[in-house]
Amino acid sequence: MSESITRQAISRARSRANGSALAVEEKGHLELRLWLRLIGCSSKMENILSQRLRKEFKTSMARFDVLAQLERFPDGLTMSDLSRRLIVSNGAITGMVDKLMQGGLVVRAYDPADRRSVIVRLTRKGRESFLRMARRHEEWVVSILGELTSEAQSELLQNLTLLHRNLDLHVKS
Repeated sequence: MSESITRQAISRARSRANGSALAVEEKGHLELRLWLRLIGCSSKMENILSQRLRKEFKTSMARFDVLAQLERFPDGLTMSDLSRRLIVSNGAITGMVDKLMQGGLVVRAYDPADRRSVIVRLTRKGRESFLRMARRHEEWVVSILGELTSEAQSELLQNLTLLHRNLDLHVKS
């Protein structure tokens, strides 16, 4: 399937998952309904968490993701590494890093091994800010998913793990 067709299918699926009941959902394949439900749940969770990050910390999920990556690598990451890890363009990373620098959360430095590369690192303020956000983020996720019983959570995790393994097989083939 071509990339644009795949994007169109995902876009249609997201539209369906966000509310409108279509024939596929009513009498279609169980697999398609499941896929739509997964997309819908993922989208809703991300929206809830994004709204809470914006309201409580005045930051976006994208900036939170940059801080999370940098927190995992205390020696920093190159702009290209950040771009690859977050699956966004170099231009998008540059804009996010600029905003984070303005807030004193990150610094840029030339890579001593390659002066053409720039390494981005968290500042002390950036690390402290991220850790506060990460604690709240975890509380929100626990609160949302905690509405499921322990048994339902375990079963969902087992099924999603199985799905993840099956998806890995499709990627390799």
